[in-house]
Amino acid sequence: MTAAGPRLRRTATAVAAAGCAVALVAGCVEHGAAAAGGPPASGGGPGGAKGGDPAAAVRDAADALVRAGSSLVDTSMRMASGGTWVTVTGTGRFDFARRRGELTLALPRDAAGAEEHRPITELLTPGALYMKDRGEGVPAGKWVRVDTTTLPDGNLVTGGATEPLAAAELLRGARDVVLVGEQTLRGAAVRHFRGVADIGRAARAAEPGAPGALTSAAKGFAVTRVPFDAWLDGDGRLRRLTEHFTFGGSGGRGVGVVSTTDFDGFGTRVVLAMPHGTDIWTGKIVSSL
Repeated sequence: MTAAGPRLRRTATAVAAAGCAVALVAGCVEHGAAAAGGPPASGGGPGGAKGGDPAAAVRDAADALVRAGSSLVDTSMRMASGGTWVTVTGTGRFDFARRRGELTLALPRDAAGAEEHRPITELLTPGALYMKDRGEGVPAGKWVRVDTTTLPDGNLVTGGATEPLAAAELLRGARDVVLVGEQTLRGAAVRHFRGVADIGRAARAAEPGAPGALTSAAKGFAVTRVPFDAWLDGDGRLRRLTEHFTFGGSGGRGVGVVSTTDFDGFGTRVVLAMPHGTDIWTGKIVSSL
């Protein structure tokens, strides 16, 4: 099995207990699990964002991040697995203008609760995800490259962390948005919005030339409505975004995945050390599945 072959695309999409972060595509997460979260509550606050349109405010969130240039990010992905909930957390930085960044993911213990897994380093780039210490079968220090354009979810959930800009771009398909209220988050004054984003609508509203992550997701998700909560600061930049995905199944009975991204430290410097060709593993990848 090679990194470029179809077999890798089937196995590398799953993050298994042996060192992967999320195993939705391969089926480690039970498809009978209850979906995470429900539809957003109706009402809950004034109909506008300081006199403006709340839907327009969240739809502009991705553009506001690009204008900001870059930021530090913290991620959390919570999913149903075997009747319980497991959480993968990450921390790093992301360059929104160049659409690339680096995350270090901390994995939960294995099913027996006895093993600590080495953190996974991820490099997110347009069209490709690089993972180091991905898991069993990959030599220490070697990288695995995944063509994200082939992933049925557009890498919204597969990699164990939603790509920060893709998460924001999903809000281009926002509707039924209300302003819940105003609060302080990590020392910043923010407005809390709630609504539902449609993946297909967001894909159609994507910037020309942008990677087709949302287009892939619109085809790969049986449930394309994504309830969300978004916290925006006075410059329209996201400070926190929580999205509730339902992967697989239909009628809201698929796998529940809650993805949360926090944004801070805008303007931080982002420098990636990309792996050389000899550092990328093209051999067999063992899956605990």
